[in-house]
Amino acid sequence: MTRLALPHWAGTLAVKAAVFITVMCCGLAAMLGVLVHVSVTDQTVGQARSLALARLADATKAYQAGDTLLPGASVDPPGLPRALRDLALAGDRGTMVSDHHGQPTMWAAGPADRNRALAVEVDYAQQAHTIAGLDRAILWSSGLAIGATLLVGAFAVTRVTRRLQATAQVARRISAGDLDARVGDPRTTDQSRPQDEVAAVAAALDTMAASLQGKLLSEQRFTADVAHELRTPLTGLHAAAELLPPGRPTELVRDRVAALRTLTEDLLEISRLETGREQLELDGEELGALAARVVRASGTDTEVVVLRDTRVETDRRRLERVLGNLVANAHKHGRAPVSVTVDGAVVTVRDHGDGYPDYLVEHGPQRFRTEGGAKGHGLGLTIAVGQAEVLGARLEFANAVDGGAVAILTLPQHGSALPDGAVRRAAAPESS
Repeated sequence: MTRLALPHWAGTLAVKAAVFITVMCCGLAAMLGVLVHVSVTDQTVGQARSLALARLADATKAYQAGDTLLPGASVDPPGLPRALRDLALAGDRGTMVSDHHGQPTMWAAGPADRNRALAVEVDYAQQAHTIAGLDRAILWSSGLAIGATLLVGAFAVTRVTRRLQATAQVARRISAGDLDARVGDPRTTDQSRPQDEVAAVAAALDTMAASLQGKLLSEQRFTADVAHELRTPLTGLHAAAELLPPGRPTELVRDRVAALRTLTEDLLEISRLETGREQLELDGEELGALAARVVRASGTDTEVVVLRDTRVETDRRRLERVLGNLVANAHKHGRAPVSVTVDGAVVTVRDHGDGYPDYLVEHGPQRFRTEGGAKGHGLGLTIAVGQAEVLGARLEFANAVDGGAVAILTLPQHGSALPDGAVRRAAAPESS
């Protein structure tokens, strides 16, 4: 059995609260309306019935005494309901409301003589109008009460949903990397104001964000401090390795020292990127020529395909760093052929290896995390993502259907807003 699909707006808390309030108010109004209607109707009908039976008693006495019957009393009147006539012929007395000459009438009937019925009719129009007016008043008052309650409830619920939406927006900002975002609900700081569940959620979110920010800052400081402290001994170690006599052991030592120096420089670069204080030096660059220059500098067998060249305004050094890391990662962890495709402001780097791990495609690269027996520290792609963010570009990772890893770099279009801290490089003056 398929489940009925509801519209998107039907899932909001405000709509659910409005529906709940409306249903409850309608139910309560209906119950009270029925109670009032039944009570007033019973009272009105009872009064009219007592009056009709009293007149029937007077008419019976006059009939038995042979006196003239009062107005409204007669024997076997033509408008007498058949059920009431049968009841009177059976020797009982009763009352019934029916329409007579287009008007509601209360009948009272009892036995007469020679298989006839003595009946009395009482005008019931005023009582019927009273009950109908009461029903209309109940409907109008119920509608007004439901509307007023719905407005008050919607106002109260909207205040709560606005606070929840503000809390959700701050949570999304935190998940996007803005660790300075806070809800700042005034109820969490002013103890004199009543505390509710929304304020508790806001306080918990602010506390979590502050704790997470503190831990990340401590981690960043630790990484930066370690990298800085390693630079001095590494410099001395590098100098000492240069003094070793030629040979295979010397080559191994120099290779490991170079790898350690590269790791330290990568950590320092990541630390600078995480501070968010990097400044761009923008200049116009032909994207196809820049990609070809990066491939030549890498010294790898990489094909450059320019489908549609374009001129971008970007920081050349940082863009070369991003593309260089992507090309190096493709050759190190993928398999040939490796290609770099330029299509307007979009640059795609693809290899034909086993593809990126699932965690990298879903959450992006994470430093010091590798899977599947891959070698390395995961810093190259982390730096590429950080530099792309500084450039205001978007770097996405995916796996091709026919195999291989695909990295897609989308640069800002010409004329778009500059990233924060960007500085345009002044054009060199022309020589006369």
